[in-house]
Amino acid sequence: MYRSHTCGELRSGDINKEVTLAGWVQTVRKLGAAITFIDLRDRYGITQLLFGEELSPLLDATPLGREYVIQIKGIVTERTSKNANIPTGDIEITVQSFTILNKSAVPPFTITDETDGGEDLRMKFRYLDLRRNAVKKNIELRYAVSRSARNYLHENGFMDIETPFLIKSSPEGARDFVVPSRMNPGQFYALPQSPQTFKQLLMVSGYDRYYQIVKCFRDEDLRADRQPEFAQIDCEMSFVEQEDILQMFEGLVKRVFKDVKNIDYSDAVQRMSWEDAMWNYGNDKPDIRFGMQLLNLKSAFTRAGNLEATGELINGAGFGVFDNAETVIAIAVPGCAEYSRKQTDELTDWVKRPQIGMQGLVFIKCNPDGTFKSSVDKFYSEDKLKAIATAAGAQSGDLLLIVAGREERTRKAASELRLEMGKRLGLRKADEFKLLWVLDFPLFEYAEEENRWVARHHPFTSPKPSDIPVMINNDPAIANAEKYLEHPYSNIKANAYDMVLNGNEIGGGSIRIFQRELQEKMFAALGMSNEEALDKFGFLLGAFEYGAPPHGGLAFGFDRLCAIIGGSESIRDFIAFPKNNSGRDVMLDAPAAIDQKQFDELQIKLNLQ
Repeated sequence: MYRSHTCGELRSGDINKEVTLAGWVQTVRKLGAAITFIDLRDRYGITQLLFGEELSPLLDATPLGREYVIQIKGIVTERTSKNANIPTGDIEITVQSFTILNKSAVPPFTITDETDGGEDLRMKFRYLDLRRNAVKKNIELRYAVSRSARNYLHENGFMDIETPFLIKSSPEGARDFVVPSRMNPGQFYALPQSPQTFKQLLMVSGYDRYYQIVKCFRDEDLRADRQPEFAQIDCEMSFVEQEDILQMFEGLVKRVFKDVKNIDYSDAVQRMSWEDAMWNYGNDKPDIRFGMQLLNLKSAFTRAGNLEATGELINGAGFGVFDNAETVIAIAVPGCAEYSRKQTDELTDWVKRPQIGMQGLVFIKCNPDGTFKSSVDKFYSEDKLKAIATAAGAQSGDLLLIVAGREERTRKAASELRLEMGKRLGLRKADEFKLLWVLDFPLFEYAEEENRWVARHHPFTSPKPSDIPVMINNDPAIANAEKYLEHPYSNIKANAYDMVLNGNEIGGGSIRIFQRELQEKMFAALGMSNEEALDKFGFLLGAFEYGAPPHGGLAFGFDRLCAIIGGSESIRDFIAFPKNNSGRDVMLDAPAAIDQKQFDELQIKLNLQ
């Protein structure tokens, strides 16, 4: 054995024991010519080593550098100067002998929590970056989440079943990664964007509770919470309704909170319709850790849902920005009426950024003395400003922020502004967790540029039971884009659900279609001919002919769940070997060119233009 104990194991109760440790040299500190202290590190922690006068000649002859791999033998002794910051801080090892197992070149950056290495450099030398305690904690958290989820699912009767990685291409969402087949020239596999059809086939096969923590692949543009390959906790159940799914997977997340963070999440998980989420928060994954709901001042609805003609508060005042806007949305920001001109100008510049896309920002200050001050005073009397503020739910001392323009862009901008103000006011706390179910999504959305229906989730999602007759009895064909809102399909609700955590979608799923006739209707609604549906999904349609049970499921974004629980905005921090924003593995220098011989074997000719 190279070691009798790890570097994080020894305590005061081990004093006077003879031990053998092995690990990496973290730091070397010489005190004069006679004494040297070395911090020895492994996965489990750090232990201080004391090299006395008798070992000095050996250290002089063979100096120990940072990241050398060494083995030492010695006696556990009490530290004179204790270190309360590490678990082994009460002891040290008086070294009797040591062996250099492997030398190390000087690392390209310091392997400490506060490293001097930039992200590109650390990704190039990721195997060194993984030695840092800050990264190690993230990988350990990922393992803890995985272990907790697996234990919960096992205890609830789920079976871990693997599904293939080399499948048939049937792009419906993102672009597929494709793999050429040498044995079938001119034909290609695709890497799965999810195991969706396979887990449904497993339900047909009678494996009524399935899961796997599985890699999925999507060829799409990247960002902090997106990678070309990512992991899902993928689950499916038979003989269930929506409520069964919600209860089961609320339990999973609560179990993870308890096991990983020691948080007893005892609150009931709030539920919200998709329509309410869009009206009140401007997006379908609202962060409910704080309030500041949106109010559309041009609509007939207040934030409480009561009928009120708020539009007449702002129309007809001669202020063209509001009068000519498709929508006007207000946010009451608590306690910010004392914002300076510099601060409101800075917010105006913020909403004008290209990624937000607004022309400007209107504000109303609800001063504590009962007066109202606005950037549009010359158009609106103080009584009118007060009425607008009251309609928007603003209180004394609040700052009302208003954006106006086209519906979709303005709603998105207001949503982003709400999140930004929540961040600036410290309301989006990384150590506070709020779960939410978003329900009752539209089953379809209409892509006007393509003049066809597209599935909001995926084409295997079932309508709500009450809407199934609408699907069965209506022709999906549509005459033109202008009339699509009048089509019966425009009001169909999906039997689908998303779980949201702190403003991030961490999981989503649905009750599935399990009858062939309804699935064929769904494909037709998406513009597929019978021939195309059979070519892409004939195996699934055929399976539905052999006693497919009612079933549904959910998939959690595993990397994203780990990142949120770990208090990070980037999933890369929780993946051992991630890609960069360009989809490159800079450590392996991949993707890379392949040999001409491989092209010849695949019978592929490269044509770069």
